[in-house]
Amino acid sequence: MKLPLNEADIKKIVSIAKSFGATRVILFGSASENPDEARDLDLAFDGVPGWKLFELGARLEEELRVPLDIVSLDPPSRFTRLIETKGQQLL
Repeated sequence: MKLPLNEADIKKIVSIAKSFGATRVILFGSASENPDEARDLDLAFDGVPGWKLFELGARLEEELRVPLDIVSLDPPSRFTRLIETKGQQLL
């Protein structure tokens, strides 16, 4: 996959995330703010507990073939509130 994301990539991310129980997915960081310069994806998830979050990250990296950073939106923090404010909600 090449960045920036296209509609098919977003649908794939959302579909896989839902299969892991995600209730929210937010794209943040360079892929959201400056997609033409992005080298990885920063994604935040709600509803994916514990180790499942890391399994989800591995699955997405495998499917999308792009480096990925993952963050849980739970528990809320100053950082997660910034993600919610500045990021692009995909789900």
